[in-house]
Amino acid sequence: MLGATGGLGQALSAELHQRGAVLTLVGRDQTRLDSLDVPGARHVADLRMPEAVDASIDVAIGHASKLDVVVNAVGVVAFGSAVETSTDAMEELFLTNTFIPIMVARAALPRIEKGGALVNISGVIAEKNLPGFSVYGASKAATKSFSEAVAREARRQKVRVLDARPPHTETGLATRPIEGVAPAFPEGLTPQHVAATICDGLESGAADLPSAAFT
Repeated sequence: MLGATGGLGQALSAELHQRGAVLTLVGRDQTRLDSLDVPGARHVADLRMPEAVDASIDVAIGHASKLDVVVNAVGVVAFGSAVETSTDAMEELFLTNTFIPIMVARAALPRIEKGGALVNISGVIAEKNLPGFSVYGASKAATKSFSEAVAREARRQKVRVLDARPPHTETGLATRPIEGVAPAFPEGLTPQHVAATICDGLESGAADLPSAAFT
C-alpha cells in the first residue's frame, strides 16, 4: 500500500485489512506510519527516488513472501492556470502523479504473481480537465493514458492494471496544495466509500474503474 498515510491511503489500508490482506504500508513519515491503526509492515520511503520504489517492493515481498496487489495512492495537487503554475510545481506534479506510477509499474510488474493487480488512482480530472486544474489534470491524464497501455502489456503475464477515477473525495488533499488555492468544492465522496469501491473492483475482476463506478 503506497501512500498509506494519506486520506485515501488510510481508508484503503483499513479496507484491505478487513478483507484479509497482508499489508506493507509505505509512506514518507515514520510517525504517521506508526499511528496507522492497521497491522502490517511499515516502510519509510520517498518514492520520487527510483531506488526507493525498488526497495519498497523488496520489503513487501520480504514481509508477505509474495506480491499479489500493489495499490498506489501517492499524489499531490496544485491549483491555478497554466500561466500561474510555477516550474517547480509543474515538475513536482508530474514527478509524483505521473513518474511514480510509471516507476512503480516498472518495479512491480515483473514480480507480481499471476492473477494479481496494480492499482493507479488518476481521478475524475483525468476524464475531463478543467480551467484552474490544467497542469494537475494533465499529470493525472498522463497516468490514465499510461495505465491503459501498460494494462495491455501486463495481460501477457495475467496481471491487471486497474485505473481508478473517483470524483472529488474528502481526503483533505485539496487543503494541502503544493501551490495555489483550492476553489469551492461541493461535498465529496467519503474515502471509505471510494476505498470500498476500489476493493470491490479488485475482487470482481474489473478492468477499469471510471468515475461513474463510484456514484
